Amino acid sequence: MINKILDKVGSGGVWLAALSCTGCFPALGSLASALGLGFLSHFEGIAVNTLLPIFATLALLVNLYNWYKNQNHTRGTLGVIGPIAVLLTLYPLWQYDWSTYLFYAGICLMIVMSVLDIVKPLKEQTCEV
Repeated sequence: MINKILDKVGSGGVWLAALSCTGCFPALGSLASALGLGFLSHFEGIAVNTLLPIFATLALLVNLYNWYKNQNHTRGTLGVIGPIAVLLTLYPLWQYDWSTYLFYAGICLMIVMSVLDIVKPLKEQTCEV
């Protein structure tokens, strides 16, 4: 249960931090303004440099643990691709124009996997003897 909560905190934190960076991610900046979250732009430096990597790393670690625990390779792979894409965009791939699209795809995949985890959770493995 705690893993599901931490996964949602990681995904939500990445979204919140990304919404605060209007200059870095223009589409998310427009969405933040439309939702009345324009005040988040004052925290842009903290959100992008500190919070975004922390929440993406949290989501990655929780998804890796769930992958190890459940041994579901399809869901495990899809669960770690999103945070890895976000972290790659923040550090080594930031200089490329297409990295913004990779970032958007990563955070969208994180949300899709979080919703999928709520809608269709994995059944726990049981050993019948």
